[in-house]
Amino acid sequence: MCLGGGWLCISRWSKVRHLLDTPTSRIRSAAQGYVELAGVLRTHSDVPPLMAPLTAKPCLWWRYRIEEYQSGGKRSSWRVVEKGCSEGLLRLSDASGDCLIDPRGAEVLPARRDCWTGNQRHPRGMPSGGVMAWLTGHRQYRYTEERLHADEPLYAIGDFRTTGGGRQGLDLDVAQREVVREWKDDYAGLLQRFDNNRDGQLDQMEWSRVRLAASLEAQDRHRLASSEPAEHRLMRPEERLPFVLSSHGEEVLARRFRWQAAGGALLSLMGAWILAAQVVG
Repeated sequence: MCLGGGWLCISRWSKVRHLLDTPTSRIRSAAQGYVELAGVLRTHSDVPPLMAPLTAKPCLWWRYRIEEYQSGGKRSSWRVVEKGCSEGLLRLSDASGDCLIDPRGAEVLPARRDCWTGNQRHPRGMPSGGVMAWLTGHRQYRYTEERLHADEPLYAIGDFRTTGGGRQGLDLDVAQREVVREWKDDYAGLLQRFDNNRDGQLDQMEWSRVRLAASLEAQDRHRLASSEPAEHRLMRPEERLPFVLSSHGEEVLARRFRWQAAGGALLSLMGAWILAAQVVG
């Protein structure tokens, strides 16, 4: 209780501080790195909407859980037997532009959540008999489904990156080594292009030609990438920073995380009190 409560308190309070200390940015002018965005979810023009696996409702993101009721003597509980989560890219829009979001690794807090029970492992949608059908009869399975829908507001905080649009700098040494590494994968082709004396190996002068050609190739690739329209993406940060996607705004999230931090602190204090009572006793 002490360790679990302490971890919950510290982790949730850290999220509160990151949410409140990170200013909201516009997509078009956002700096590269850790940012906070707010906008509206939109559909992809060339990608059909997803279908939620339990309710078959069209959506942009889903997460589900199926639990089975198990009873053994005096003990009974719900055990998770199946769960899943979609991983397709989300499109967030604000007044300045669009940003693609990779939801993998994010703590997603959607506003749409359905929970019901039934007797089949895989339900055929939600029960159609109203509340009484949900309450009556023995139900062996419990289903939970959460969704994000088009035209809903979305708050997002994570690692922001832009490709194309001339915003990427060129580290010529790194880019050159990457091109040489690619060419080495087809070493026979590399020899055919640069082994002038046909002795089956590259001497020092020939390697100089390889590096020069790779440098020119890297510059051409960078020039081509810079001429393409800018594409913005939000993803999980490499550092241990919060990655949160929510239908609720910053204030609602901060309040929820504060309560969870307070609950963790209370749990830790209760554990310490019980431990102290056992030691004294």
